[in-house]
Amino acid sequence: MRAPLSWLREYVELPATETGRDVQARLISAGLEVETVEQVGAGLKGPLVVGKVLTVEELTEFKKPIRFCTLDVGDANGTGEPQEVICGARNFAVGDKVVVVLPGAVLAGGFEISARKTYGRTSHGMICSSAELGMGDDGSGGIVVLPPEYEVGTDAVELLQLVDEVLDIAVTPDRGYCLSMRGIARETAISYGLPLRDPALIDVPAPNSFGHRVEIADPVGCDHFTMRTVTGIDPEARSPIWLKRRLQKAGMRPISLAVDITNYVMLEIGQPLHAYDRKLVDGTIGVRRAEQGEELTTLDGVKRVLDAADLVITDERGPIGLAGVMGGADTEIADGEIVASPLASSAAERAARGTTEVVVEAAHFDPVTVARTARRHKLSSEASRRFERGVDPHAAAAAAQRTVDLLVLLAGGSAEAGVTEVVAPSGPHTITMAADHPDKVAGVGYGRETVVRRLQEIGCDAVGQDELIVTVPSWRPDLREINDLAEEVIRLEGYENLPSTLPRPSSGRGLTGRQRLHRRVGRALAGAGYVEALNYPFIGGAQLDQLGLPADDDRRRTVTLVNPLADTEPEMRTTLLPGLFGVLRRNDGRGSHDLALFETGLVFRPTGEESAPVRLPVDRRPTDEEIATLDAALPRQPRRAAVVLAGAREQAGWWGKGRPADWADAVEAARTVAAEAGVELTVEADQHAPWHPGRCAALYATVDAERTLVGHAGELHPRVIKAYGLPERTCAMEIDLDLVERAGTGALTAPRISTFPVATQDVALVVGQDVPAADVERALHEGAGELLESIRLFDVFTGEQLGEGRKSLAYALRFRAADRTLTVEEASAARDTAVSLAAERTGAVLRGG
Repeated sequence: MRAPLSWLREYVELPATETGRDVQARLISAGLEVETVEQVGAGLKGPLVVGKVLTVEELTEFKKPIRFCTLDVGDANGTGEPQEVICGARNFAVGDKVVVVLPGAVLAGGFEISARKTYGRTSHGMICSSAELGMGDDGSGGIVVLPPEYEVGTDAVELLQLVDEVLDIAVTPDRGYCLSMRGIARETAISYGLPLRDPALIDVPAPNSFGHRVEIADPVGCDHFTMRTVTGIDPEARSPIWLKRRLQKAGMRPISLAVDITNYVMLEIGQPLHAYDRKLVDGTIGVRRAEQGEELTTLDGVKRVLDAADLVITDERGPIGLAGVMGGADTEIADGEIVASPLASSAAERAARGTTEVVVEAAHFDPVTVARTARRHKLSSEASRRFERGVDPHAAAAAAQRTVDLLVLLAGGSAEAGVTEVVAPSGPHTITMAADHPDKVAGVGYGRETVVRRLQEIGCDAVGQDELIVTVPSWRPDLREINDLAEEVIRLEGYENLPSTLPRPSSGRGLTGRQRLHRRVGRALAGAGYVEALNYPFIGGAQLDQLGLPADDDRRRTVTLVNPLADTEPEMRTTLLPGLFGVLRRNDGRGSHDLALFETGLVFRPTGEESAPVRLPVDRRPTDEEIATLDAALPRQPRRAAVVLAGAREQAGWWGKGRPADWADAVEAARTVAAEAGVELTVEADQHAPWHPGRCAALYATVDAERTLVGHAGELHPRVIKAYGLPERTCAMEIDLDLVERAGTGALTAPRISTFPVATQDVALVVGQDVPAADVERALHEGAGELLESIRLFDVFTGEQLGEGRKSLAYALRFRAADRTLTVEEASAARDTAVSLAAERTGAVLRGG
């Protein structure tokens, strides 16, 4: 919401010395997010005056149209003689009043004006457009043409209100009342302790039976509906300068007088309005839910197919507007020049004719219904933004009256006596609160008098002593419970005045073992050449489809968000891989082809047994039972680690050819993670999406004395690579850190280094092609006994000499004793025992034996 300071002063009598920065500081202290204070017209210096076009000479000898003009600027140029100016715009004619900047002036941005020779003539100044004056878009697309009543020589800086300060406020969803000058003025008045001139406090006639007939079929969706009628409007009437300038400073483009007035009143009071051409409304106005498949062409010219949940405004023909979102084109008002809708013949006819009778609608619609309709049709508007955040239902009549008054004043219309007002019965919202409740929440002793005073300042009525009965004002629908009231007291008393208390943890406490493990894992992967990526924890069904997951895969059971950030990712992630794939694709597309990325984070795996969550208290510490109940409502949230690799794992150079990343690097990353918990992984071949069936490894660890699957690693399936747009032969790994932690032996102990020499024995075993190397290695490890220090597979060989379906696995076995030097006989005996067990379990035969 953009709030011009000059407009704000109409409602709050601020000291003349107060600047926009001063007001910004006060509002920020009151809890509003004032992002910037824009200095409109900063650096602007006159003379800048109203001039009258006397003559226009077309210069045709140039490639583009150029006009040599003489202007009457009165005595502003010091001589009273006509001012000669060169101009390329064509939207003005002889006799028009325009804005002229004379030599010696400085426009916004430090642009100095001087007499200069151009196109063979001397231009003594220039005729200004709205862009050159910093006014914003006025719809003219060229020179600012002023109404004829302004005198030649009038100071245009003051006339056009070119110098001002505008506060740009980021209104949070709970403060919808601040999407209006009325709401911002109220906060300003409270901050300064000054009275407020409420623009909604105007005399409104009582409803009667002469107004336009209205029928409300859905009082839940629309609980307040007001209609007024103005006739005899001059279709040639234009918005005055002050009205246009306020709209421009607030960030809106002037369109036509009737539309500008409704926009102005919406900005002023916060109540969205809609104006219909009375002659195009057929019979009774109604409010109902749409019929499935009904069609409506909205003011933006788009034909929309309606949903049964949409709330619509209707006449005898059908829908004429989406309630709270946008009006329909069939009843659009038009003047002699401007039509907002791009409809062809009928719109052209209406534009030529102009609207002379207007029906003004001011209503209050259900915020949830409006929000869902706007999202369903991807049609966010100024009206829907306000209704979604809460509009004062009691302001509808005042807003309608204010609109009628301005139409009568500025368009020469006459207000009809009929007043239609349909209101669903409802009482004020009251909250019972202990007078010292804000004290308990803030830890500050405010006292009853302060609490009552602050609540009265925001419009509440508070009665009672130790227990207050608070009646909430209609413009604050966000105040629903006692903690909302406590927040109001605290923010108005100043968040900066809350005492700062540092927590005092017991000595000896720090990171938990789980937290330390996660940090070690991150450091280990970074040390191995991986770069950490942090992704949003959201996912969509399309991403799960691209992973090639079967229909019964547990990863398809997701937690769906009620209010997702993006419609394409409405669910919480069940795997880390899609997020990493997206980062890999973006970096590869930007020229970084050799990539190794990792992420550690939570995934969300619902069981279907979660209970409904409870609301925890804020005035005391929740009990263990309440916390346990809350935890029971949450899905499982295991922490995982994942990596993706593409391109070269080792760079080529003078030292060698380098090598590309492959599935073995993904497996090694898993071993690096497990090693931080002191866990040794067992690797076996597997088939598991999204990995390549022949290049996928299942990762096992011993958890609670049971062999447990903790993750997978390998090369991705080609279909997955194509679906995500990843480089060829991309590899990935994902592992469950919680299971790895449980498999760990606790605190890691440093290995004891023996001072005795190592004995190395190499052995080559011939096995069947389908025998996993991991099975052979496991048998050798077990058979070699406690003297074995390490075992490493250093060669795999296949060839005709081995026979069809056979392969040779060569291992290097290192033996060492802690208390003596091993003899050759001891090392050989340990090797022979290992080979015997491998032969027994896997059918291995010594190569060449």
